[in-house]
Amino acid sequence: MSPAAPRLPRKSDAQRARALEIHDALVERYPDARCELDFRSPHELLVATILSAQSTDVGVNKATPGLFAAFPTPEALAAAGPEGIEPHVKTLNFFRNKSRAIAESMRAVVERHGGEVPRTMEDLLDLRGVARKTANVVLGNAYGIDVGVVVDTHVGRLSKRFGLTRHDEPTKVERDLMALFPKERWTMLSHLLIFHGRRVCKARGGTCAEDEICRRFCRNAKAPAGTSVKAPTTGRPSRDRTARGGRSASRSGGRTR
Repeated sequence: MSPAAPRLPRKSDAQRARALEIHDALVERYPDARCELDFRSPHELLVATILSAQSTDVGVNKATPGLFAAFPTPEALAAAGPEGIEPHVKTLNFFRNKSRAIAESMRAVVERHGGEVPRTMEDLLDLRGVARKTANVVLGNAYGIDVGVVVDTHVGRLSKRFGLTRHDEPTKVERDLMALFPKERWTMLSHLLIFHGRRVCKARGGTCAEDEICRRFCRNAKAPAGTSVKAPTTGRPSRDRTARGGRSASRSGGRTR
Protein backbone atom coordinates (compact mmCIF):
# COMPACT_ATOMS: atom_id res chain seq x y z
CA MET A 1 0.00 0.00 0.00
CA SER A 2 1.37 3.37 -0.98
CA PRO A 3 2.24 5.58 2.01
CA ALA A 4 0.65 8.51 0.18
CA ALA A 5 -2.69 6.80 -0.45
CA PRO A 6 -3.73 4.58 2.48
CA ARG A 7 -6.88 2.52 2.13
CA LEU A 8 -9.61 4.21 4.15
CA PRO A 9 -12.33 2.53 6.20
CA ARG A 10 -15.98 3.06 5.37
CA LYS A 11 -17.86 5.65 7.40
CA SER A 12 -21.58 6.40 7.52
CA ASP A 13 -23.19 9.74 6.76
CA ALA A 14 -24.11 10.02 10.44
CA GLN A 15 -20.49 9.51 11.49
CA ARG A 16 -19.29 12.15 9.05
CA ALA A 17 -21.98 14.59 10.17
CA ARG A 18 -20.95 14.18 13.80
CA ALA A 19 -17.30 14.65 12.86
CA LEU A 20 -18.14 17.94 11.16
CA GLU A 21 -20.03 19.08 14.25
CA ILE A 22 -16.85 18.52 16.26
CA HIS A 23 -14.78 20.34 13.63
CA ASP A 24 -17.12 23.34 13.52
CA ALA A 25 -17.22 23.61 17.31
CA LEU A 26 -13.41 23.61 17.45
CA VAL A 27 -13.15 26.19 14.65
CA GLU A 28 -15.46 28.50 16.57
CA ARG A 29 -13.39 28.04 19.73
CA TYR A 30 -9.97 28.30 18.08
CA PRO A 31 -10.15 30.51 14.99
CA ASP A 32 -6.40 31.12 15.29
CA ALA A 33 -5.40 27.45 15.38
CA ARG A 34 -2.13 26.93 13.51
CA CYS A 35 1.20 25.17 13.55
CA GLU A 36 2.96 26.42 16.69
CA LEU A 37 6.46 25.76 15.40
CA ASP A 38 8.12 28.95 14.15
CA PHE A 39 9.38 28.79 10.55
CA ARG A 40 9.91 31.00 7.51
CA SER A 41 10.55 28.41 4.83
CA PRO A 42 9.84 24.73 4.10
CA HIS A 43 13.32 23.65 5.16
CA GLU A 44 13.02 25.50 8.48
CA LEU A 45 9.72 23.73 9.17
CA LEU A 46 11.26 20.38 8.29
CA VAL A 47 14.17 20.99 10.66
CA ALA A 48 11.90 22.26 13.45
CA THR A 49 9.62 19.24 13.12
CA ILE A 50 12.55 16.83 13.33
CA LEU A 51 13.71 18.66 16.46
CA SER A 52 10.25 18.50 18.04
CA ALA A 53 10.40 14.73 18.66
CA GLN A 54 10.06 14.24 22.43
CA SER A 55 10.47 18.00 22.90
CA THR A 56 8.03 20.87 23.28
CA ASP A 57 7.29 23.41 20.57
CA VAL A 58 8.31 26.11 23.04
CA GLY A 59 11.70 24.50 23.51
CA VAL A 60 12.21 24.07 19.77
CA ASN A 61 11.24 27.69 19.11
CA LYS A 62 13.90 28.81 21.59
CA ALA A 63 16.59 26.75 19.86
CA THR A 64 15.91 27.36 16.18
CA PRO A 65 16.53 31.13 15.85
CA GLY A 66 20.21 30.69 16.65
CA LEU A 67 20.47 27.59 14.48
CA PHE A 68 18.87 29.26 11.46
CA ALA A 69 20.90 32.45 11.93
CA ALA A 70 24.11 30.42 11.87
CA PHE A 71 23.02 28.14 9.00
CA PRO A 72 20.27 29.87 7.01
CA THR A 73 20.00 27.48 4.05
CA PRO A 74 19.83 23.73 3.43
CA GLU A 75 23.30 23.97 1.93
CA ALA A 76 24.66 25.59 5.09
CA LEU A 77 23.04 23.02 7.37
CA ALA A 78 24.38 20.16 5.26
CA ALA A 79 27.88 21.63 5.31
CA ALA A 80 27.74 22.26 9.07
CA GLY A 81 27.31 18.58 9.81
CA PRO A 82 26.14 17.21 13.16
CA GLU A 83 29.06 18.78 15.01
CA GLY A 84 28.06 22.26 13.84
CA ILE A 85 24.37 21.78 14.57
CA GLU A 86 24.65 20.18 18.01
CA PRO A 87 25.67 23.29 20.01
CA HIS A 88 22.50 25.08 18.88
CA VAL A 89 20.08 22.29 19.84
CA LYS A 90 21.72 20.71 22.89
CA THR A 91 18.86 21.88 25.12
CA LEU A 92 16.55 19.42 23.33
CA ASN A 93 16.16 15.71 23.99
CA PHE A 94 18.14 13.37 21.74
CA PHE A 95 19.95 16.35 20.21
CA ARG A 96 22.80 14.24 18.82
CA ASN A 97 20.52 11.93 16.86
CA LYS A 98 18.47 14.89 15.69
CA SER A 99 21.57 16.76 14.58
CA ARG A 100 22.64 13.81 12.45
CA ALA A 101 19.16 13.52 10.98
CA ILE A 102 19.09 17.23 10.10
CA ALA A 103 22.54 17.20 8.50
CA GLU A 104 21.78 14.10 6.42
CA SER A 105 18.28 15.19 5.40
CA MET A 106 19.57 18.60 4.31
CA ARG A 107 22.36 16.93 2.36
CA ALA A 108 19.76 14.85 0.54
CA VAL A 109 17.64 17.95 -0.12
CA VAL A 110 20.65 19.64 -1.70
CA GLU A 111 21.98 16.68 -3.66
CA ARG A 112 18.72 15.09 -4.81
CA HIS A 113 16.25 17.98 -4.87
CA GLY A 114 18.25 21.04 -5.85
CA GLY A 115 18.05 22.59 -2.40
CA GLU A 116 14.22 22.53 -2.33
CA VAL A 117 12.32 20.46 0.23
CA PRO A 118 10.31 17.95 -1.83
CA ARG A 119 6.56 18.27 -2.22
CA THR A 120 5.57 14.59 -2.22
CA MET A 121 5.09 12.09 0.58
CA GLU A 122 7.33 9.53 -1.09
CA ASP A 123 10.27 11.90 -1.51
CA LEU A 124 9.97 13.22 2.02
CA LEU A 125 9.92 9.72 3.47
CA ASP A 126 13.29 9.09 1.83
CA LEU A 127 14.88 11.75 4.05
CA ARG A 128 16.51 10.78 7.32
CA GLY A 129 14.46 11.71 10.36
CA VAL A 130 11.21 11.87 8.40
CA ALA A 131 8.24 9.55 8.89
CA ARG A 132 4.69 10.05 7.72
CA LYS A 133 3.72 12.51 10.46
CA THR A 134 6.65 14.80 9.79
CA ALA A 135 5.89 14.68 6.07
CA ASN A 136 2.26 15.61 6.76
CA VAL A 137 3.39 18.59 8.83
CA VAL A 138 5.63 19.89 6.05
CA LEU A 139 3.24 19.24 3.17
CA GLY A 140 0.21 20.71 4.93
CA ASN A 141 1.81 23.75 6.54
CA ALA A 142 4.64 24.71 4.18
CA TYR A 143 2.93 23.85 0.91
CA GLY A 144 -0.79 23.68 1.65
CA ILE A 145 -0.95 20.11 0.36
CA ASP A 146 -3.36 17.83 2.22
CA VAL A 147 -2.08 14.27 1.95
CA GLY A 148 -3.00 13.06 5.42
CA VAL A 149 -3.67 14.08 9.02
CA VAL A 150 -0.92 14.70 11.54
CA VAL A 151 -1.47 12.33 14.46
CA ASP A 152 0.54 13.28 17.53
CA THR A 153 -0.26 12.32 21.11
CA HIS A 154 -2.93 15.05 21.42
CA VAL A 155 -4.68 14.11 18.18
CA GLY A 156 -4.61 10.44 19.06
CA ARG A 157 -5.97 11.05 22.57
CA LEU A 158 -8.80 13.37 21.49
CA SER A 159 -9.76 11.26 18.50
CA LYS A 160 -10.43 8.35 20.81
CA ARG A 161 -12.14 10.39 23.52
CA PHE A 162 -14.38 12.05 20.92
CA GLY A 163 -15.35 8.70 19.38
CA LEU A 164 -13.63 9.38 16.07
CA THR A 165 -11.59 6.18 16.29
CA ARG A 166 -11.29 3.02 18.34
CA HIS A 167 -7.59 2.63 17.66
CA ASP A 168 -4.36 3.60 19.38
CA GLU A 169 -1.97 3.03 16.47
CA PRO A 170 -1.34 6.41 14.76
CA THR A 171 -1.64 5.03 11.22
CA LYS A 172 -5.07 3.58 11.99
CA VAL A 173 -6.18 6.75 13.75
CA GLU A 174 -5.10 8.76 10.71
CA ARG A 175 -7.10 6.57 8.34
CA ASP A 176 -10.23 6.98 10.45
CA LEU A 177 -9.81 10.76 10.47
CA MET A 178 -9.15 10.89 6.73
CA ALA A 179 -12.33 8.89 6.14
CA LEU A 180 -14.43 11.14 8.39
CA PHE A 181 -13.33 14.63 7.32
CA PRO A 182 -13.12 16.32 3.90
CA LYS A 183 -9.60 16.36 2.49
CA GLU A 184 -9.35 20.15 2.52
CA ARG A 185 -9.77 20.10 6.32
CA TRP A 186 -7.09 17.55 7.16
CA THR A 187 -4.28 19.97 7.98
CA MET A 188 -6.41 22.31 10.06
CA LEU A 189 -8.08 19.39 11.84
CA SER A 190 -4.82 18.43 13.53
CA HIS A 191 -4.22 22.02 14.67
CA LEU A 192 -7.71 22.23 16.14
CA LEU A 193 -7.36 18.98 18.06
CA ILE A 194 -3.88 19.90 19.28
CA PHE A 195 -5.06 23.32 20.49
CA HIS A 196 -7.93 21.74 22.43
CA GLY A 197 -5.73 18.94 23.75
CA ARG A 198 -3.11 21.36 25.06
CA ARG A 199 -5.57 23.76 26.62
CA VAL A 200 -8.52 21.68 27.86
CA CYS A 201 -8.67 17.96 27.09
CA LYS A 202 -5.30 17.07 28.59
CA ALA A 203 -3.91 13.64 29.34
CA ARG A 204 -3.91 14.57 33.04
CA GLY A 205 -5.52 17.43 34.88
CA GLY A 206 -7.85 18.37 32.06
CA THR A 207 -11.02 20.39 32.53
CA CYS A 208 -13.30 18.27 30.35
CA ALA A 209 -16.20 18.24 32.81
CA GLU A 210 -16.38 22.05 32.79
CA ASP A 211 -15.88 22.52 29.04
CA GLU A 212 -18.81 22.89 26.63
CA ILE A 213 -17.14 21.09 23.74
CA CYS A 214 -16.03 18.20 25.93
CA ARG A 215 -19.46 17.89 27.51
CA ARG A 216 -20.91 17.47 24.00
CA PHE A 217 -18.36 15.11 22.55
CA CYS A 218 -15.73 13.83 25.01
CA ARG A 219 -16.22 10.60 26.94
CA ASN A 220 -13.98 11.92 29.73
CA ALA A 221 -16.45 14.70 30.52
CA LYS A 222 -18.98 12.06 31.57
CA ALA A 223 -16.58 9.69 33.32
CA PRO A 224 -16.31 9.73 37.13
CA ALA A 225 -12.85 10.57 38.38
CA GLY A 226 -10.48 7.61 38.37
CA THR A 227 -12.55 5.48 35.99
CA SER A 228 -11.73 4.25 32.52
CA VAL A 229 -14.38 4.46 29.84
CA LYS A 230 -14.24 2.68 26.51
CA ALA A 231 -14.38 4.75 23.36
CA PRO A 232 -17.99 5.09 22.13
CA THR A 233 -19.08 2.97 19.21
CA THR A 234 -19.31 5.09 16.07
CA GLY A 235 -20.68 2.46 13.72
CA ARG A 236 -20.26 -1.25 13.19
CA PRO A 237 -18.04 -2.83 15.85
CA SER A 238 -14.40 -3.00 14.87
CA ARG A 239 -13.08 -6.41 13.89
CA ASP A 240 -9.86 -5.58 15.69
CA ARG A 241 -11.08 -6.32 19.20
CA THR A 242 -7.58 -7.07 20.42
CA ALA A 243 -6.85 -3.33 20.27
CA ARG A 244 -3.27 -3.83 19.26
CA GLY A 245 -2.25 -0.33 20.25
CA GLY A 246 0.97 0.77 18.59
CA ARG A 247 3.44 2.98 20.32
CA SER A 248 2.36 6.59 20.20
CA ALA A 249 4.12 8.54 17.52
CA SER A 250 6.74 10.99 18.66
CA ARG A 251 5.80 14.59 18.18
CA SER A 252 7.71 14.84 14.95
CA GLY A 253 6.92 11.36 13.77
CA GLY A 254 10.55 11.26 12.75
CA ARG A 255 12.65 8.16 12.57
CA THR A 256 16.40 8.00 12.80
CA ARG A 257 18.31 5.34 11.01
